[in-house]
Amino acid sequence: YFLLPSSLRKTLYFYVSTQVNNIMKRGSLKTILSRPSEFSNETGELPNGEFEPIVDYHNESANPLLSSRILVVGAGGLGCEILKDLAMSGFKDVHIIDLDSIDVTNLNRQFLFREKDVGHSKAKVAAEFITTRCPWIKVTAHHGKIESKDESFYKSFSCIISGLDNVEARRWLNSFICKLVQKDEDGDIDPETIIPIIDGGTEGFKGQARVILPLITSCFECTLDMFPKQETYPLCTIAQTPRKPEHCIAYASMIQWDKEFPDKKLDGDSPTDMKWVYEKALERSKEFGIPGVTYMLTMGVVKSIIPAVASTNAIIAAACVNEAIKILTFCSQTLNTYFMYLGGNSISSHTFEAEKKDDCLVCSQKSIVKTVKMTMTLGEFLEEIKQELNLANPSVIEESGNTLYMPRPPALERSTRPNLEKSFKELQLYSGTKLNMTDANLPDSGLNMTDANLPDSGLNMTDANLPDS
Repeated sequence: YFLLPSSLRKTLYFYVSTQVNNIMKRGSLKTILSRPSEFSNETGELPNGEFEPIVDYHNESANPLLSSRILVVGAGGLGCEILKDLAMSGFKDVHIIDLDSIDVTNLNRQFLFREKDVGHSKAKVAAEFITTRCPWIKVTAHHGKIESKDESFYKSFSCIISGLDNVEARRWLNSFICKLVQKDEDGDIDPETIIPIIDGGTEGFKGQARVILPLITSCFECTLDMFPKQETYPLCTIAQTPRKPEHCIAYASMIQWDKEFPDKKLDGDSPTDMKWVYEKALERSKEFGIPGVTYMLTMGVVKSIIPAVASTNAIIAAACVNEAIKILTFCSQTLNTYFMYLGGNSISSHTFEAEKKDDCLVCSQKSIVKTVKMTMTLGEFLEEIKQELNLANPSVIEESGNTLYMPRPPALERSTRPNLEKSFKELQLYSGTKLNMTDANLPDSGLNMTDANLPDSGLNMTDANLPDS
């Protein structure tokens, strides 16, 4: 360029600048949102509004991108990409919530973080970076668990974009947001109480983005069967005859940890806890001559982490933010309801409608009927319910307030453990007794118990926060 004559350089510079300006004018969201469209939201398979071109684009009250309040859940590899896309799309008010702190292993793909940020809150660092680089957007950080926020917090958002990396947290968020939906006296859903969830997830070279309109489309719980079962290791193998590095890590995290810290739960997000597990697993691997134990593999086994690919995160984040724009402005057809990206052997994608489950515990609002014998013990019942409903470790309390079983804290678990060996009859849980169950994966649910030897018997599982559920 600099070898060209001065006059030619000026001509070339003017031409390139003109073309870039033309592209920016034609390709901006302002162009899409200010013109009528043949493919507006109401023409799609999942209409949720009617598109009206925005005349005054910079008027906050007229432009949903400027007035909407967005919550991003998770500030990891996917969350960083989502924040960047929201900022470059023109959103003004975004909140980010994440419990994790930055680890050095995050730096290869979570581009909002630098080496100096290691040990600091992901949410706070990401918010500060985006706000500094893109002054037109305000990003508010929340460092903590999603379960720590109340209804008023979640109700304040127009849309929630989830970039979570584990199924349990996504189940909780889905269930909680579904319970915020209200109905009128005729049983019709109040559309003002619906907070759309756009859920993104990646796994290596695969990824998915989906739209959840609570109580209207299928929810996350409806499609839980689509997720592969977590790999488990036989206890006898990991304790006596370990053959793989994963066995050594499982031994350290499941057996050695409980022996060393009986009253403390292993925190997969704590660098201190993970370092302890890694060191113990490494010692055991050397004892049995098993190579391959690394810190990254330790995190993968304990947290079920699959190595992330930056390009997959970028594609799925773009799909999520694209759906957020369509849902909030109605400028185009909303995804109905699932987008799948497959980039392992080639680059391909497809969409399909994930169907609602008639007996979904969260969104179906129908009772789950299960026959219960009075000779069944409470422990047997809980194991059956855990398998059937994918619960983690539920607690059980009678409607009267009598605690039958409480997995935490340890002292309360020890005092209620004997009840697990008792039958329903011994516990005097007769027909009509109502039990309230809570689980880490789902907000409160209620159980109506009936004796299998009585007419119309069965176990009616209901959600205490949903009418007639």
